[in-house]
Amino acid sequence: MSSIGTGYDLAASTFSPDGRIFQVEYAQKAVDNAGTMIAIRGKNGIVMVADKVISSKLYTDNANPRMFNVNDNVGVGVSGNYPDGFSLKNYAYGEAMKWLKDYREPMPVQNIANAVAEYIHIHTLGISRPFGAGAYFISWNKQTGGRLFLVEPSGLNYEYKAWAVGKHRQAAKAEIEKLKIDELDVQQLVKEAARIIMAVRDENKDKNVQIEMGWVGEHTDGKYEEVPSEVVTAAEEWATAKLDEDDMED
Repeated sequence: MSSIGTGYDLAASTFSPDGRIFQVEYAQKAVDNAGTMIAIRGKNGIVMVADKVISSKLYTDNANPRMFNVNDNVGVGVSGNYPDGFSLKNYAYGEAMKWLKDYREPMPVQNIANAVAEYIHIHTLGISRPFGAGAYFISWNKQTGGRLFLVEPSGLNYEYKAWAVGKHRQAAKAEIEKLKIDELDVQQLVKEAARIIMAVRDENKDKNVQIEMGWVGEHTDGKYEEVPSEVVTAAEEWATAKLDEDDMED
């Protein structure tokens, strides 16, 4: 009975007999079933890419962004339940502002990720429901290079070279592992990231989707920025041509 959560999934404060917290697992499912989002660290920067669903043609451009600035130097990308992710973004922004007020310097990306991870973990202790969202945090500077963190709905927080979340995460990870990412500059990462997102899509199910990108690196002088729309469009065109070329070779 415990293996299917019956009687043990009513609150995040309850462990099943085999040590599972089903409410946290359900929160993770919200991320696993969401649109694919990847982040890749190259030799001189980091690129985040989200494949987001545009559920209405009446939306204005970028009406539901998945990527934001926490401060000038740190970007956040949220996946999963959108209001939950937006709340995590706001919490991270608040923590960064308090750090700036107290220490008169920008809050480092690892401290931001740790603060959000602790906040998420508190919500797995039965006080309220867990967040059905995860968050990437990225930054780059000349001293440390690129840093990429992912905070999961359980409060787990790891640093990665690259990672993928969402419904096509396994296929995306397999594609990322084929790349020599340490040798790729940001411009190449943008193209390859677009190719990966488009390659793992399910043509029958993934309708009305749009690629959103953010980057930080040497070319932005360590400032996190949204990738310009013309750069995204060019990357999609390159990716389409590359995928067509690969299909012809097969």
